[in-house]
This record gives sequence, C-alpha cells and structure tokens, in this order.
Amino acid sequence: MSSTPATPSEISESTRRFRVFLVDDHAVFRSGVRAELGREQDMEIVGEAGGVAEAIAGIDSTKPDVVLLDVHMPDGGGVAVLGRIDSGSVCLALSVSDAAEDVIAVIRAGARGYVTKTISGPDLADAVRRVAGGDAVFSPRLAGFVLDSFTGRSTAPEPPLDPELDSLTPRELEVLRLLARGYTYREIAEELVISVKTVETHASNVLRKTQQSNRNALTRWAHRRRID
Repeated sequence: MSSTPATPSEISESTRRFRVFLVDDHAVFRSGVRAELGREQDMEIVGEAGGVAEAIAGIDSTKPDVVLLDVHMPDGGGVAVLGRIDSGSVCLALSVSDAAEDVIAVIRAGARGYVTKTISGPDLADAVRRVAGGDAVFSPRLAGFVLDSFTGRSTAPEPPLDPELDSLTPRELEVLRLLARGYTYREIAEELVISVKTVETHASNVLRKTQQSNRNALTRWAHRRRID
C-alpha cells in the first residue's frame, strides 16, 4: 500500500529548528538550560547573556525565535530587556520567582509566558515550541495571576504612583541605576555600549525629569526609591 506524500507544511514543521537565546545572570544555570535544550533535535541555542545590555545587543543581532528571559538581574532584569528589544522575538520568562507581581510585570511588559525554574527539560522545550507557535504558556497556577490582573481581582500590590520615575525612558532608568551605584560616565558608557556623550545626555535628562540639582541629590533620590 502506498503512503500519502507529506505536504510542504508538514515537511517544514518536521524540519523546523527553534532558535533560542538565553538570558540569565547565573552562568551555571545557563549551562544547564543549554544542555537540556541541546538534547532536543529541533532546538538551537544561538546566544546567551548575563546582563541587560549584553542581552539586548545579542537578541537584536541573532534574532532568535524565542528568548528565555530571567526576571531578576542586577542591572534591571527581564522588564528592562522587554522594553528595548526590537528583533520580533517571542519572550518566555524563566524565573525562580512565582510571585504574582513578577508574573504580572513581565506579561504587561510583553512576555508571552512565564515558567518557573523547577520546570523539567522536556517541559521547557515544549514551552519554547508553544510560545514560538503563538500560544501563551504558564507554569501551574501562574495563569491565574494574569487572569486576576486583567479582571481586576488581583491581590498583587500595584506599584505606587511616581510621576517623576514614570517619566523616565527604559534607557534613562538604566543610567539612573548605574549612577546610583557610583559608576562614572565612562563606566556607564562601557556597560551600556554607548558613548560618554550619550550618557551625559541621558544623565542630564534624568536630572531634569526627577527635578534633582546634582548627582549626589539624584543618588539619594534613587536610594529612597530603592533604585540601585
């Protein structure tokens, strides 16, 4: 009995490789994820990063199908990355946190799903395939946080209104964080891969928007808001 030839769409689906970029500030964890996904014939790790600036540059350069994105990192975390990438990649948050406020924050910022780091390798690979295909994917119980948020029943605390802080762009917020940590303009330029002149412009905008007179006052302002 002759078999029915595969259609072009079936062939393309069976041979598709999902290009994945890893963002996490723990190198050992990235190594483990790379090993797990490397067992999957349809997965290809095209890059990785341990910080926000490195992640943005790498994602925009490699244009992966899916970004596995840590939520908390010292230099801004997943929300900072989501606000600045323009590669068209789908982002799946992968975090140790299962706090409602973290889930809601990254979903509002544009992530397509949220899974915790307790997920198994095969389940993670399946989650990558699903978000690449257009699905929204969540670890058990986390989807409820998102539904509650959109229906107004969320118990997660809303961030306090802070017009001055809200007026800052994602890049200005990054500069503010580094200024608050004591970085020089040159060190900020190297960290964010921009010119010193651009850092000076961002710093001037931050001072103007936050209505602070100098860097010392700005640092105290940032520390009161725990921006560091």
